[in-house]
Amino acid sequence: MAAIPPLCDFGWKPADARLPGVDGQARNILDQAGENGLVVAFICNHCPYVKAVIDRIVRDADDLADLGIGFVAISSNDAEAYPEDSFDNMKRFAAAHDFPFPYLHDEDQSVARAWGAVCTPDFFGFNAAMELQYRGRLDASRKETGPADLRRDLYEAMRQVARTGKGPEEQVASMGCSIKWKDPA
Repeated sequence: MAAIPPLCDFGWKPADARLPGVDGQARNILDQAGENGLVVAFICNHCPYVKAVIDRIVRDADDLADLGIGFVAISSNDAEAYPEDSFDNMKRFAAAHDFPFPYLHDEDQSVARAWGAVCTPDFFGFNAAMELQYRGRLDASRKETGPADLRRDLYEAMRQVARTGKGPEEQVASMGCSIKWKDPA
């Protein structure tokens, strides 16, 4: 069953964390911000919703960089229960899709829990002051890639954030596979 995150909590400020990246470097999430903001995407390797749009995520991250918006992706799924989401497979997935952004591993799921991440993909868009301004979808694609002319919701919202510091009042929530949580010990 698909999971849907809550609507944007405008102004929410995230806690930072340092996570290992598939490039061998540990990185602080918020250090990935550009001069005009940051998009943090919770994704994974196996989710059909992510697979349907991964090339569009890469395209939008490239285009947002031109607007001074940084981008980082995080995988928080339980890799023991879902081996396709293992750290080694994250490396392969990032290489196969030529990620222009860091892909970080939230192995203990503390970041996903602290941020209230719900699904993959789940997008958090922040302005330059690291205030949440967007919690919506990439575009109208679902488990299948939508038509090439779909409105680029994430890109357009973050373009507005780069220009004004504020996200759009009207946002359509993302939809995807639920985060695969580890059983509590």
